[in-house]
Amino acid sequence: MWAARGLSRALRACCTSAPCPKPARLPRVSVRDALVSQEPGENVKVQGWVRSVRSQKEVLFLHINDGSSLEHLQIVADPTLHGSNLTFGCSVEVQGVLVKSPYKKQNVELKADRIEVIGHCDSKTFPFKYKERYPLEYTRQYPHFRCRTNALGSILRVRSEATDAIHSFFKANGYIHIHTPVITSNDCEGAGELFQVEPSSNMKKLGKNFFDVPAFLTVSAQLHLEVMSGAFTHVFTFGPTFRAENSQSRRHLAEFYMVEAEISFVENLQDIMQVMETLFKTTTETVLSNCSEDVELLHKFVAPGQKDKLEQMLKNKFLIISYTEAIDILKKGSQNFTFTPKWGLDLQTEHEKYLVKYCGNIPVFVINYPFDLKPFYMRDNEDEPQHTVAAVDLLVPGVGELFGGSLREERFHLLQQRLARLGLTDAYEWYLDLRRFGSVPHGGFGMGFERYLQCILGVDNIKDVIPFPRHLKRRL
Repeated sequence: MWAARGLSRALRACCTSAPCPKPARLPRVSVRDALVSQEPGENVKVQGWVRSVRSQKEVLFLHINDGSSLEHLQIVADPTLHGSNLTFGCSVEVQGVLVKSPYKKQNVELKADRIEVIGHCDSKTFPFKYKERYPLEYTRQYPHFRCRTNALGSILRVRSEATDAIHSFFKANGYIHIHTPVITSNDCEGAGELFQVEPSSNMKKLGKNFFDVPAFLTVSAQLHLEVMSGAFTHVFTFGPTFRAENSQSRRHLAEFYMVEAEISFVENLQDIMQVMETLFKTTTETVLSNCSEDVELLHKFVAPGQKDKLEQMLKNKFLIISYTEAIDILKKGSQNFTFTPKWGLDLQTEHEKYLVKYCGNIPVFVINYPFDLKPFYMRDNEDEPQHTVAAVDLLVPGVGELFGGSLREERFHLLQQRLARLGLTDAYEWYLDLRRFGSVPHGGFGMGFERYLQCILGVDNIKDVIPFPRHLKRRL
């Protein structure tokens, strides 16, 4: 008896001085990492959503996916683990051993010893069904579920990879990333299609502006980047922009993302155009390398033929024509346009797509637009009688305009005269200050990110390349 009491005291002392060991936790692995695992025999835990359930007499097969990969991980288990809640669309946690798969299409599979349903899914009322391939138009009706489809999953993985590739491109080339404001009093585009920002407090009733002047959601970060280009020679930003387009067309969104850059000590459009072309090709090559399966899925089922078009864009040097040459080509063309091409008027989408086809579906830079057609900040070419500015648009197959850029007017007296004619001197006195103190020749560009994704993937509707499309009378 005394010996037993002594043993008990010894055990208590041992557990008090050092914590008792806990059972080892299984490592959690993503589906993507599991599929490329070189260590079969490892005990792991995988979490995700069931994409298919197939129960046979002697074996249960599941496919699960966690969004990390287009390919699913096959789960092999005893049929006794098949509960009534294990259905298509439910979320699960699976524990087991990674083993080499006997099937040629996959390297490994997970031999499960435990399957836990985390979140139930009634497959009868769920809007997406097993083995059904839905058009993008259908998935658009369910913005809160469409990310679970293969097509949207691939688009969003490509979007993520492209975002990273763009940041990597600018970092590798010495650009400083600037966080520009979303709320602004500037209208860079001069379009007037702005969302006004007002407080929800009593200030509105008193007739006061929160910022002393009317404030809007930004349509471009360009003017703020120009401020930064007075201290950093290479700057860029990548963020949301807003436009109150009264349209539900496949080309328009109320909220979209822009990649914008500004470069100091640049004196000709060719330098700006070279950056545009290199950014497009470098980003696209990175996406094709790192998201090959996702891009292949979209080129196969969403946009057949897009692969060849994209290869054509990447292997050829982009072409250059002037705005005047573009108008001549359009006037001589055999196509009947809805909008008659005329010198001094803007190019419409139908014109842009025709010009790209005319150039053999190779992206084409259109340069030197009419002076009166472009905003005040673009550099005057002083080329009377035509009178153009040093502006450039990059037109690409299937989309039309993808990039827009220009040299900026750095000459104080010319900028001052133009602002005076437009009645904007007071509003842009700060912008004139940039020319008064240490101004340099500079230029920049902007690229619509969603249009870029449309271009490389062949997706026809811009609403299908953004997670949550905001447009007229629709938001989530």
